[in-house]
Amino acid sequence: MNFEDIKNIFEGRKSKSLDIKQYYGVLVPIIEVDNKPHLLYQVRSFTMRRQPGEISFPGGKIEEGETSCQAALRETKEEMGIQTDSIDMIGELDYLLNNTNDMIYPFLGYLRNVKFEDIKFSSDEVSEIFTVPIDFFINNKPEVYDMSYKVNVDESFPFHKIQNSANYQRRTMTYPVYFYEYSNYIIWGLTAQITRNFIKELRKK
Repeated sequence: MNFEDIKNIFEGRKSKSLDIKQYYGVLVPIIEVDNKPHLLYQVRSFTMRRQPGEISFPGGKIEEGETSCQAALRETKEEMGIQTDSIDMIGELDYLLNNTNDMIYPFLGYLRNVKFEDIKFSSDEVSEIFTVPIDFFINNKPEVYDMSYKVNVDESFPFHKIQNSANYQRRTMTYPVYFYEYSNYIIWGLTAQITRNFIKELRKK
């Protein structure tokens, strides 16, 4: 191995995320209700293995050979029964990394000529759907709480090889968790975080 070998490998290389467990595509759907823009949410089926009964946007894991945007559209069709040709993709929202090393890519889409009452979602994956006026989020900031957890490591971890190892053994991680309460619905966690970021961008205008 010489310098030219190293140069040939890395020259022009594009960076990517390091040590990501899974990649997900998510759609943030805008739908017109009474001539006002709303965000469309789903309540996950209570029979789902992961996060049953929780509120989310449509989305899921990116499959081999598809882009994050294609995954978001496919999952929206599978979960909500909304055809891809009825969705006008507006743009990308900021991506985020959750605390289990999953990367989530949210996309903003407008549901063209789609009426809320005509949406036929998959009862296997979705318990119910509802909308929230975008004006509600503009006028109401989320509640925010800190969540902390202690880093647990295997007993065999070689702390003796680390300088100031006592600091690492006592370390805790803290991150904010956002909550919106609308009617009888509690929107929280990653879904609230994506919502908050979308509204934050709107407020810049």
